Amino acid sequence: MARIMIRKLEERVKAKLRMRAAHHGRSMEQEMREILKHAPIVEEQRAQNLADAIRRQIEPLGGVELSLPTRSHLHAVVK
Repeated sequence: MARIMIRKLEERVKAKLRMRAAHHGRSMEQEMREILKHAPIVEEQRAQNLADAIRRQIEPLGGVELSLPTRSHLHAVVK
């Protein structure tokens, strides 16, 4: 396993990490390990386009067939 040392971490960041770890019932080291383990997955999800993200959220709800009204004659002026 690799070792990583982080220097010059702001105290407020360290305090938030400590609170987050306590909330999850883990040590700070375990919490950092979980954060780092899931970071590539989060980046991968962000890289997908907006339409795919919306589709993933809506698909489980099922689809709806919409009936479109008949088009009337369109009057357009083309020059």
